[in-house]
Amino acid sequence: MTTRRHFGSVPEILEGQDFESRRALHDAGVHLPTQAGISGSGGQGADSIVLSGGYEDDHDEGDVIVYTGQGGRDLVTGKQVAHQTLTLGNLALALSHQEGFPVRVTRGHQHRSPYSPISGYRYGGLYRVEDHWHELGKSGYRIWRYRLVKQGVDSASAAPKDSAVGRKEVAIQKLLRDTTVARNVKRWHDFTCQVCGVRLEGPAGPYAEAAHIRPLGAPHNGPDTESNMLCLCPNHHVLFDLGGLTLNDDLTVPGSSRSVTTVRQHQIDVNHVKYHRERYGVDADSALV
Repeated sequence: MTTRRHFGSVPEILEGQDFESRRALHDAGVHLPTQAGISGSGGQGADSIVLSGGYEDDHDEGDVIVYTGQGGRDLVTGKQVAHQTLTLGNLALALSHQEGFPVRVTRGHQHRSPYSPISGYRYGGLYRVEDHWHELGKSGYRIWRYRLVKQGVDSASAAPKDSAVGRKEVAIQKLLRDTTVARNVKRWHDFTCQVCGVRLEGPAGPYAEAAHIRPLGAPHNGPDTESNMLCLCPNHHVLFDLGGLTLNDDLTVPGSSRSVTTVRQHQIDVNHVKYHRERYGVDADSALV
């Protein structure tokens, strides 16, 4: 029998509310598993997570969390001893990213963060999964990473709490982006998708999207430059962001004879292409199964 998951806030549970145990979280409907850090399934998505200090690669800035998926950890030492796979809870979080499901976030007292309670567990509110990728962790094993941003926070302006200046600068950059750098890329390609060659035309004119190859913001910190962008149709932009489309260094599509269309004005930095492929691509070494 399939469990029906509740996505979103739990009635009468307030952000910042403390719970003495995992059992209390379960009973309140905040996080149902009493041990697993991810509540979800690959067929339904993830509805909640608990940060409990179990993974050495987690990073918590309050509004923005870079969360490590489950699996491959030695339960005694806490060290990563094997590759993680895109299954179970990891696949559930990836689905929540793809479908835009909200995720309840709770921090435990063992999680090293200024936002964690001294004892027990503290509910931190709703977050959205803005990105997921794989990379080698501190212990040298492949792990799945998820960038979660608190609902109501602009991901482009999200920064550490003590970086008010950084927030302002990034917010201004976001405001100017589509009228400068992205607009250049789209004009150079005549608003035509570099992958499929489709040019969409609406009543207000042609439409295309500028896709960053190496994502902006922590932890990727890609530059907002023409050399880090592609001109794509909406379909291929989504596929590129979700890892369904990557590029070889020669700008060909893996497993295909196709290559992206290029123009003289638009010089793509191959280092960004390689970065994207190594973290979002599916290959024999990515431990997906």
